[in-house]
Parts: sequence; structure tokens; C-alpha cells
Amino acid sequence: MKSNTKKIVIAHRGASGYLPEHTMESKAMAYAMKPDYIEQDIVLSKDNVPIIIHDIYLDDVTNVLEVYPKRVRNDDRFYVIDFTYNELLQLNVTERFDQKSNKMVFPKRFPAGKSHFRLHSLQDEIEMIQGLNKSTGNSIGIYPEIKDPEFHRKNGKDISKIVIDILSNYGYKTKSDNCILQCFDAKELKRMRMELKSNLFLTQLIEFPKDEKLLLDYATYADAIGPWIKQLIKGFDENGQIIYSDLVNDAHRLGLQVHAYTFRADQLENIPTFEKLLEIGFIGAGIDGAFTDHPDKVVEFLKK
Repeated sequence: MKSNTKKIVIAHRGASGYLPEHTMESKAMAYAMKPDYIEQDIVLSKDNVPIIIHDIYLDDVTNVLEVYPKRVRNDDRFYVIDFTYNELLQLNVTERFDQKSNKMVFPKRFPAGKSHFRLHSLQDEIEMIQGLNKSTGNSIGIYPEIKDPEFHRKNGKDISKIVIDILSNYGYKTKSDNCILQCFDAKELKRMRMELKSNLFLTQLIEFPKDEKLLLDYATYADAIGPWIKQLIKGFDENGQIIYSDLVNDAHRLGLQVHAYTFRADQLENIPTFEKLLEIGFIGAGIDGAFTDHPDKVVEFLKK
């Protein structure tokens, strides 16, 4: 896949730079910004309902401690998998905060504890996005991520099969459908292709430096890789100019697209401006897509 394919914008956890992540309000706002895809992180409830939340834990983004104080595990964490869907609906969702310091991770974002936001299911979100596609005439896709499949397996749940079956029921079956499925667990993503026979566009998320052998293996089942933005840069020369890694070029040579994460206007990774950060990703490194908390800003950048 050449790097001159259409560059795509993925609304990371919705418009999470403006509203609490993975809420329906955040997704609706993201939709209005017209990205190419909206992301859904998926964790299963006790009764096997796919819940849209970033982690297997509840305590970083909800008031679970207030509502269900006795449901804590021995490690002092509250797990999505310990609650039914109806129980989860009783919780308020707030801006992400750090457990140790009890401070907001992004202090300039939506005020913590204000207004009322709820968790929701994968089905809820798909129906909203498909409904908006119908009512607006747009064609915005979904970009679900299977979270921690090994944890689910240890708890007797096959999250990948459950999610793939639901996606299929909503018309997402092939690479031509408006859905990209992603996972960090390489063994599990390969299983989705080989054992579960998914024909969806698959993205192998990666969080470690490039390994040539792994990249070759990814190309046997995946259609794209999703690296951390810092993996795009090798370092700086004596003049302070960026030296880019070979990751994007090597991926393109293997037919893999590159969708990098996470471009945040309020977390610039020591880069002077958000526009410069986007230039590094799209122009310097040559990525094909970006996960971003600020989809409106990336859409505007690409229009230029």
C-alpha cells in the first residue's frame, strides 16, 4: 500500500479532547467533525454485553466507588467484567483521572464530575453511527478495538468471537465494509483472521520498537499496523533535524498501511505546535492515518 493513499482521521475515543472519552456525547461530537472513523474500545460485562470503555477497569473514568463500594477486588480495582450491563448503566462517566494522585490526566479538558454521562454498549454506538450516516448522508466508519482478550479468556469469555458476530450482524463483514478491527494482542488478531475467519480490515497495534520478523508476520494476516507516534522518529541529527525511523517505509513495502496513535493538541511530545506534530506524522513519516483526540483539528489540517 503506497503512502499516497487517502489519509484517514480516526476519532480516538470520540472527540475525547472535548468531552469525556467513549461517551455517546463524545461520539456524536466526533461524528459532526467528519472524521473517517470513530474508535470503540471494547470490554465485556458480566452478562457478555460489549461495553465501550478504554480499560477492563471502571475506577479511572466512573464513580463506581460511590455506587458500588463493596464490589472492589483484592487489588483495590473495580472491573467491568464483575458488573451486568444494567448495573453499569447506573454509573456516571467522568473525565479520566489518575488513581494515585486523584488528579485529572488532562486538566484543561471537560471539568471532572460535571454533567451526566453514561456507559453504553457496542450495539448502542453502532446504531447511532449508522443512524447518523442515514440521516446525514455521510459514510463514517467504526474502528473497534478488542481489549485484553487474554484477560477475558481467563474469565471464560471469547470477546473476539462475540464482537465479530455482532459486527457481522450489523453488516460489517469484509474489507469493503466501513469497519476496521484492531488489537494489541498479535496472537489474537491472527486468530481473528485464521480461526474466526474474519474478512474485515485488520490493524495490528504495536507498542514496541520495530522487529523485522514481527513485521513480516503481521503482513501475513493484518492490513495495517498502529504504532505509537514516538516509533516514527529515530532521533535528531547534530542540527536538531528529525531522523525518521524506517517503520513506515518498511510497512508500506509489505503492503501494510500505518495508522499512528495518539495525536493530542494538549500533549505535544516536546513538539512546538500541534500542526508541526501532524506534519511530522503525515508529511515527514508518511503515515496513512492518525488516531486523534482532536479530530476537527486533523480534518482541517488535511484539508490544507
